[in-house]
Amino acid sequence: MKKIVIPGTDIEVSKFIFGTASLLSAGSSLTRNRLLHAAVEHGFTHFDVAPYYGFGIAERDLAPVLKAHPQVTVTTKVGLYSPGGENQSSLSVLIRKAGGKIIKSLSRPRSTFDLKRAQLSLEGSLRRLGRECIDLYLLHEPQYEHVETQAWMEWLQSRQRAGQIRAFGIAMFAHQVTPFLNSNSPLAQVIQISDSVNKHEADIVLQHQRPLQITFGYIAAAQTANDSTPAKKLLQAAMECNQTGAIIIGTKRIERLALYRDL
Repeated sequence: MKKIVIPGTDIEVSKFIFGTASLLSAGSSLTRNRLLHAAVEHGFTHFDVAPYYGFGIAERDLAPVLKAHPQVTVTTKVGLYSPGGENQSSLSVLIRKAGGKIIKSLSRPRSTFDLKRAQLSLEGSLRRLGRECIDLYLLHEPQYEHVETQAWMEWLQSRQRAGQIRAFGIAMFAHQVTPFLNSNSPLAQVIQISDSVNKHEADIVLQHQRPLQITFGYIAAAQTANDSTPAKKLLQAAMECNQTGAIIIGTKRIERLALYRDL
């Protein structure tokens, strides 16, 4: 698979990044393990994860893959947390997710950008991933007014100096990013932003004279709009939208991986 260097960093990744937001729904632990290893075999060299994905299970699932393939890089995040914590059993997580369809608070993420909580989150992610350093560490959907820029910058820079993270930035939907762009926030050194082939929401980054670094959401946006365009054509269009950076895609089906590699 083609590789690119994320603009503004020294991190080289596969053009398609494997997203793990829906990894838990792929099946059993064994099935998920096969899927993740197959992704590497098909050319994915970077995985996107977060403590909230699978309530910590996605990070734990990645650990043996990262151990087997030390050249593979990873993004994880800080700021959105799982109800019940990130070290629950699979059964507990499934019960919460099922119950959350009726009682939303059982599965709704909790958002906080308290720096003490952030330090615990970083330590937890490193432990679950089995890594001493996270390649890309992103604030997960922060509200601009809730982020103390100087305090966060000092903390993130201190984690860089300690060798716990290589680069940092923000991960959010396009409608959330404007204040960070308008203020040229130093937190937004890397921007991971939602996009679609019809509305080109991520173009707001280009309008601020910045290259696209990481985009996501093309297939989900098409499904929401009842657009029946085949995934192959959607992703071809996505690569036209984002010519400079990487694109996050996910799948629960191993047979789809060859399509992504060939694209």
